[in-house]
Amino acid sequence: MSSRLEQRCQEQGMRMTGQRRVIAQVLSEADDHPDVEELYRRASAIDPKISIATVYRTVRLFEESGILERHDFRDGRARYEEVPDEHHDHLIDMKTGKVVEFRNDAIEKLQAEIAKELGYELVDHRLELYGIPLKDQGKKG
Repeated sequence: MSSRLEQRCQEQGMRMTGQRRVIAQVLSEADDHPDVEELYRRASAIDPKISIATVYRTVRLFEESGILERHDFRDGRARYEEVPDEHHDHLIDMKTGKVVEFRNDAIEKLQAEIAKELGYELVDHRLELYGIPLKDQGKKG
């Protein structure tokens, strides 16, 4: 059975090698936002013949094809996720690096209103919030 990402690749007429299929599967199954090193670890556990260079090339191809989204969450590494069917924003835990996806209609409406006030129609945006857990505030380190 092919993954969502593999199906998107095929819809675009992309040739799917066995290694691309493995990488697409790993990305489709990811519930986090892995970087290339993590994708390589997961993919090579399935197919030990996959090289890190293949993972880099494949990620770049998927990104250029518009089926993979690249994020920079200020941790010094590009992180990836399948382009979502529905828009969402991200909250990044500054202590653990955990990325929490969320959607908030009030924020979406406010962003469109701000763009309109400034004379623009909002066509796209990214919102990244950075925080630390409330329970960690006030602790002496």
